[in-house]
Amino acid sequence: MTSPQVPLRLGTRASPLAQWQADWVTARLEAPGAAVERVLIATSGDRNRTDSIANVGTVGAFTKEIQRALLDRRIDVAVHSIKDLPTEPTPGLILAAIPERGLCGDVLVTLDGRTLAELPIGARVGTGSLRRRAHLWHVRPDLTMEDIRGNVDTRLRKLQEGQYHALVLAEAGLARLGLAEGMTRPIDFATLLPAVGQGALGVETRADEDATANPALAAVAHLDHRATKCCVLAEREMLAALCAGCLAPVGGSARVAGDGTLVLAASVLSFDGRQKLTAEVSGQLEDYAMLGKRAAAELIGQGADALIREARER
Repeated sequence: MTSPQVPLRLGTRASPLAQWQADWVTARLEAPGAAVERVLIATSGDRNRTDSIANVGTVGAFTKEIQRALLDRRIDVAVHSIKDLPTEPTPGLILAAIPERGLCGDVLVTLDGRTLAELPIGARVGTGSLRRRAHLWHVRPDLTMEDIRGNVDTRLRKLQEGQYHALVLAEAGLARLGLAEGMTRPIDFATLLPAVGQGALGVETRADEDATANPALAAVAHLDHRATKCCVLAEREMLAALCAGCLAPVGGSARVAGDGTLVLAASVLSFDGRQKLTAEVSGQLEDYAMLGKRAAAELIGQGADALIREARER
């Protein structure tokens, strides 16, 4: 008689989007035969519902408690939105898999489907992201940017109540939850570059064990998508080299071109959006780390350090 299979304990936040992400990973772990047990973990970012995202501001506000559960062996696998995951490695943990990324841009959400150019002068736009504020102020300095917290459903309800003329949200989150159909207009990357890692999932586990001692390593290996991983790691390398953290007005998006090369676009803006620095580099896929560092060096050469320092002091 075979012994019952020990389930992999998968840790995640309790928000609807986090649950969708956990469901997606769980289905792909169970397909080859793994057993998965869900463990919900509240993070400091979840508990603080009053401060703006910028004021919550601590690195890893949505990931630290989940990582602690991994280190304490209360869970075996963690699922994160990579844009929330600090670029500084956590000793004892490894980003074991980055699944294929789909939509990664931002969208403008309005009740009548207006574009950014069609918003009225002084329109109230709900976003807690310094990156989104600065990029949009660069092209529409008249807009009134207002903080907004809560899950996607809560934000859409506030829009419908008339608290805002528009919201700016990640396209991936809306698509995964099947929300805001007919209310969204994509914002082109020339106007608003995504956050580093936006739209990508990260599957994390413990790093100090082999596959025999830590079955999670082998179980999640097939989730890894090489092209996506190289692109996301290039973006994260750029962010790390800038010492910017996940809340600074920095955008970054890498893609694989038709000839197989990796193309990384990056931007750093002043807090008020008046100044915008950009860089674009390209090279071989396996050189992702070097490309990320090169993009950061180009931005620093243009004065990015001063803009990032200014944003931190606000």
